[in-house]
Amino acid sequence: MWLGQAPGGEQNSHSQNVHQRRNPHQQPGWPPGGGGGKRAKAVAIAAATVVVMAAGVTGFLLLSGGRDDNADSGGKNAKASASASRSATASASGSPLGGGAAERPTIPGWKVVVNPKWGTAFDVPPGWDVKRPDTLIGFDDSKVDYNNPKNWGKTVIVMSAPAVLRENWCLSDDGNEGRVDGTALAAAGTKGAKGAKSTADAALSQVGWWVYGGYTQPDKKSIIEDEVAKPYTTKSGVKGSIARARSRNTPQKGKCATDGKAITFGFTNSAGDFVAWNLYGATGVKDELPDSTIMKILSTVRLHGNPTGS
Repeated sequence: MWLGQAPGGEQNSHSQNVHQRRNPHQQPGWPPGGGGGKRAKAVAIAAATVVVMAAGVTGFLLLSGGRDDNADSGGKNAKASASASRSATASASGSPLGGGAAERPTIPGWKVVVNPKWGTAFDVPPGWDVKRPDTLIGFDDSKVDYNNPKNWGKTVIVMSAPAVLRENWCLSDDGNEGRVDGTALAAAGTKGAKGAKSTADAALSQVGWWVYGGYTQPDKKSIIEDEVAKPYTTKSGVKGSIARARSRNTPQKGKCATDGKAITFGFTNSAGDFVAWNLYGATGVKDELPDSTIMKILSTVRLHGNPTGS
């Protein structure tokens, strides 16, 4: 993952990376099977608009602009616009542009993550890194060929205004190319759910993609996901539906390869649009994010202002 300053369009000269994955059942809109399971080259592409880092078999990306976080499901080919400003991201901590700078956390000592586009907010523990609201985070298709500009921008799924837990939790150079890639332990953010017919549909249509994109791609058989979403109400009174997915015995290889889990909360914002809060993370590891902490984070999801992207 590459970090930089979005407003000025200047990139940092160093790279930082992260990791992720999706579900086993063949759902409508799932990507076709196939793929040799080879890990994608970790390369950074600084087009005039975006900086993309493919980390491991799933490309992980962290950028500002140029991608769509409003699709109902993943697997879209969202090409970056050459007219946009140079992409980059930065930590929101202490920045007037950062998520939650003017918002108080509902849990004392935690950090606030605000998504002006979708009119939402949530809190994360102090150890998380809150990114700029205009940051997108997600996974590239493992079959993307970064030597071919026509393939740039093929993504599995993305969300905006994220918070990331331990971006460089695992470092590896699986290709023995002298290029070290970083894998994050977990991340959370909000995504539009255009096309969803209900809060349950918003949750079920997205949750598996995070496990597939970050932890099993191109395999689907190792993913288990909820077939029915469950009603859920946050502490602020936001009503919606939650769905979970996880992988077992992923076929991915490499030092940082792990199984993963995800939870999605589908709800409606103040404009009446369906949106989805998502969190994914590595499983079966010493530092796995506990489900109790995930639910505590989820409980803080709330509406915030008038959505600018509705």
